[in-house]
Amino acid sequence: MTQEIRVPEVSDGVTKGQVIGLSVAVGDRVEVDQTLLELETDKAVVALPSPFTGEITEILVAAGDEVAIGQVVMAGVPEGESADRAPAAAAPEKPEPPSATPSARQPEPPSEPAGRKTAATATAAKASAAAATADAGQAEAHPALPPPRTAATAPQDVPPASPLVRRFARELGVDIHAVRGSGPGGRISEQDVREFVKQALAGRADAGAVVAHASGGAGQRPLPDFTKWGDIEREPLSQVRKIIADNMAYAWATAPRVTQDDKADITAVEGFRLDFNRKAPAADKLTMTAILLKITAAALRVFPAVNSSLDLAAGELIRKRYVHIGVAVDTPAGLLVPVIRDVDRKGLATLARELNATAAKTRERRLTPADLEGGTFTISNLGGIGGTHFTPIVYAPQVAILGVSRAEMEPVWDGREFQPRLRLPLSLSYDHRAIDGADGARFLRWICAALEQPLLLMMEDEQ
Repeated sequence: MTQEIRVPEVSDGVTKGQVIGLSVAVGDRVEVDQTLLELETDKAVVALPSPFTGEITEILVAAGDEVAIGQVVMAGVPEGESADRAPAAAAPEKPEPPSATPSARQPEPPSEPAGRKTAATATAAKASAAAATADAGQAEAHPALPPPRTAATAPQDVPPASPLVRRFARELGVDIHAVRGSGPGGRISEQDVREFVKQALAGRADAGAVVAHASGGAGQRPLPDFTKWGDIEREPLSQVRKIIADNMAYAWATAPRVTQDDKADITAVEGFRLDFNRKAPAADKLTMTAILLKITAAALRVFPAVNSSLDLAAGELIRKRYVHIGVAVDTPAGLLVPVIRDVDRKGLATLARELNATAAKTRERRLTPADLEGGTFTISNLGGIGGTHFTPIVYAPQVAILGVSRAEMEPVWDGREFQPRLRLPLSLSYDHRAIDGADGARFLRWICAALEQPLLLMMEDEQ
């Protein structure tokens, strides 16, 4: 019997993804859990495993297609069975119920493989896109927030959204009931919440302009015809690049950011690092980022406001009792930020080993969505590339990020003469709504002092 192969739910809030590569062809024999295709979502690249041992009889998608969770992408015959029926057409597992309001956005239809689109399908897609564009224009023309729920409607109005998306909306001060979902059955994603915030900000000329022109979306100004001046090449944005652009535009438009610069004398700690690495195996090599992970985790315990998130809806600052630090990793696909968990509870050797393994896993694109979630603070180290300082953008809903530049030998006056010292430039960007300037300066100075005198880490009581 022919068995359908559908896109499984990979993570809360993920409703669709883009096929970036097929690993099998029609007629191939596959084993259970063998990778059939790779799917790029807004969180990570995930592999779709085979649910059976047998033969692939039909492939309904191609590289570059966008697919929805629950959509049929392949079909095959398990070993020992025969193909006695044709697979169902590619479609989401759960049919979408009729929209509650005439103006509600309709979800995009699943992409069809190249060469399979009929004229009728193309016409329908164009009509759907035109309707979505008209609806978006209507929303921008009337950016006022919907009226709040009343007690009479609250019990019956339960929006379809995961706990992660609900929490995300609360942290932004958004009433989840006012957000229209674009997923199957009106399911609400993080992207829908962000779009709602953008439309709300459009009611303020200054903020609206920032969001419209900072993002890569419909608010972008028309581009000139670059071909008038020479040859060009267009490269489609990857899903990772799209989500980076959206996150950065949102953070820039909503969080009043301050960047504090300082320098740490790392002459002694760099000497220790080099001595350690002469004897350590490759997997255990100690990097400056690993040292900064340990010191930053201790600093977050001393300054808990930096390890927090703002809940504007509740008028509260959420202080996290756990320390999960994201580390920005440069990859050919774009900047990814895997999270190292419970940094404050791990020794330096363990952190070095885990960081090395995570960096390799990130560059090989073997991360799962869970590897990118739950961070409370972020470190971005550009020291291997260069630069004297930079202003990293805070990754919401976090309230701070530490930027690291290249260390340089500098002459430092010791009261009698100049001494050559290796100094590391650090840049702390933080959300000024949650962290005052004085606290930001103290936090960064504490990190610098701990790099210069690591015994300071032993002076603080356990929180």
